[in-house]
Amino acid sequence: FFYHSNCKVPGIVGMMEVVRESYPDFTAFDPSSKYFDVKSDSDNPRWVMVDIRFIERFEETIALSDLRHYPELEGMTLLRKGNRLSITPVSEEHWNFIGQLAHAQNA
Repeated sequence: FFYHSNCKVPGIVGMMEVVRESYPDFTAFDPSSKYFDVKSDSDNPRWVMVDIRFIERFEETIALSDLRHYPELEGMTLLRKGNRLSITPVSEEHWNFIGQLAHAQNA
């Protein structure tokens, strides 16, 4: 899923798929990049990235506050206290349930 966190209503806004596992973020090694990190180097990278594929944009955001009310999503990494948003795993059960929520909003 694609998640917006730095906004008025944090939540899931669409579907995506990771198509390449994590690898060193080369922008951290480039002094001309705004993401340059002097403490990161190719032998000991501090930052990694993944490649993704767009699947679908939801018509409505599925708000984080709403997600917390569904017992079907118990144990989801995104909903754990103290979780840092990044790339997090999603079980097939949770994936299917959220997909159903998104499509029910569009009906």
